[in-house]
Amino acid sequence: MSIFNAISPATYQGPDSTDPLAFHHYNPDEMVMGKSLKDHLRFAVAYWHSFAWEGGDPFGGRTFDRPWYPQDSMENAKLKADNAFEMFRILGVPYFCWHDVDLRPEQGSFADNASTLDEITDYIAPKMEETGIGLLWGTANMFTDRRYMSGAATNPDPDVFAFAAATVKSCMDATLKLGGQNYVLWGGREGYETLLNTDLGQEQDHLARFLSMVVDYKHKIGFKGQILVEPKPQEPSKHQYDFDVATCIGFLRKYGLENEVKLNIEQGHAILAGHSFEHELALATSEGMLGSIDMNRNDYQSGWDTDQFPNNVPEVALAYYYILKAGGFTSGGTNFDAKLRRQSLDAEDLIAAHVGAMDVCARGLKAAAAMLEGGELDAALSDRYAGWESDTAQAMLTSDLDSIAQRVIDEDIRPEPKSGRQERLENIVNRYV
Repeated sequence: MSIFNAISPATYQGPDSTDPLAFHHYNPDEMVMGKSLKDHLRFAVAYWHSFAWEGGDPFGGRTFDRPWYPQDSMENAKLKADNAFEMFRILGVPYFCWHDVDLRPEQGSFADNASTLDEITDYIAPKMEETGIGLLWGTANMFTDRRYMSGAATNPDPDVFAFAAATVKSCMDATLKLGGQNYVLWGGREGYETLLNTDLGQEQDHLARFLSMVVDYKHKIGFKGQILVEPKPQEPSKHQYDFDVATCIGFLRKYGLENEVKLNIEQGHAILAGHSFEHELALATSEGMLGSIDMNRNDYQSGWDTDQFPNNVPEVALAYYYILKAGGFTSGGTNFDAKLRRQSLDAEDLIAAHVGAMDVCARGLKAAAAMLEGGELDAALSDRYAGWESDTAQAMLTSDLDSIAQRVIDEDIRPEPKSGRQERLENIVNRYV
């Protein structure tokens, strides 16, 4: 049974179209900076929010009514997969992403979970072959089940650590089997609620050891994809060890993992950490650590991760500006880690949400490319730091305080402030978006 039977494939109809299920700005074959929009954006659908999430919130139960509910049998798991691939076909997306529990019913026993994951990936593999739809990344859900209430890799119970390690192994095997281009770990509960029952040092050492074993296993099985970790602040744990991009980079460098692991960065998580999305992307790209992105948005009036579909072109344009400036995605892409509002009940709502989000991303990326090609922002940046190109300025970076102080005295240096011209730069951005 398909919930999408009456919906035709989304097509590009241009900005003058009023069809709510058509693309107005995303033409997958449109060439931008020598590459098609499809290849630039590398869109992926999140299996969890689109098919596994039932519409609940902290104050109410499920509102959606899908034919694959309850999600407790392999029969319904296969029906869910049938509907998922029908939606992928309608949208024309090249990729999807999953957690293990999105694909299969929870069995309780690790052996049973591994068996059903193997069974459902056997069912999905021919669909991928037939449609040409690829797996951007797989991951393990190590936060929903009560066994993970005190973390997975950082849990004080070694049996939970073992169960989590076995689960990740099975998910990496499944990701390899389906030709995944990345494998993601995000620590939904890798943090703590109170220091009174927490050994910070031991927990972070265990987290690093866990991640090192993941890297070792990647090489053992010949997985050529990228290992990614996802910065995630203060939700649901009060203090999380992967708070933001800077924290993750510091952690990876401390434990010697910076050459093996990159970052999957989410817009909503950036906001929760008190940053902008473009800040997190600019920092990651400056350190060579960008892997992939989760595209969504938060409600700025809410203090939690609302995972809404993107609708703000200026924000999206600045995000892609830094991605394009760094050369664009390699194995990564744009995963819509976004969900419908719980009042949006219809199958058409799911299509419309993705179509609109893909249009927003296309508009943003095209604006970002135009800003790069225009060169005004780069020129202003170069001009602001031009003083550092002189031999004297460069010599100062290898000098010492005594000699610098003497030069200031000898040359009677009296610096005058120079304008940062922020408003002019913001006006340049606004011309493009």
